[in-house]
Amino acid sequence: MLRLTIPALAVFAIAIAAFMMRSPSRSIDISTGAAAMPSLQELHAVAGVHKLPVQEMEDQSLVFSAQGKN
Repeated sequence: MLRLTIPALAVFAIAIAAFMMRSPSRSIDISTGAAAMPSLQELHAVAGVHKLPVQEMEDQSLVFSAQGKN
């Protein structure tokens, strides 16, 4: 039984590989523009970024603690 199983699986794998090579690719063509990423301005318009309040931020890149580590 095992003598027939291994060659049968090998033939099946070869048949699947041959079928996959002959079938046309199903990938999406990016050049059509349908799958392309929208521009940053379009994303901001859709999200309504212009409605958000302006947030002030302080530069705290040089803030140190009161006591140094010993």
